[in-house]
Amino acid sequence: MQSRMQNPAVVLSDAMQPIQQIFKAAHNAGVDAATLELVHLRVSQINSCSACVDAGAKTARKAGVSDERLATVAAWRETPYFTAAERAALALAEAATRLADRADAVSDEVWDAAATHFDEKQLAAIVLMIGVTNMFNRLNATTRQIAGAWG
Repeated sequence: MQSRMQNPAVVLSDAMQPIQQIFKAAHNAGVDAATLELVHLRVSQINSCSACVDAGAKTARKAGVSDERLATVAAWRETPYFTAAERAALALAEAATRLADRADAVSDEVWDAAATHFDEKQLAAIVLMIGVTNMFNRLNATTRQIAGAWG
């Protein structure tokens, strides 16, 4: 496999700094880093972005996510390894990533479950992480970025 080009956010270097600011803002909003990394990883799995799955697993490990949890995040509903708050964040991540799958993609039930565990600032961080991850997944998948090429 060969990439078609560098990641567009690297090619247009003015784009990378604002994207990094979004990541920084999300990580400074009071949500546990492991939760944000699990959200990033799950979104990337759904979108089949190999570069982001690879990088996300490495970053999640650095944030303290165990190999057991990394191996089962795709099946988080059927495993005992995730907290109620993490489950709510993962459900929100899946719903917000699969917008076209149903008319009311992010149902009140999914939103309310997340809102019982996270305040507005934390919800904003999770939604931003979902959004920026989806953006990177699309950039990387379109340009066929190679898993492991970023470190």
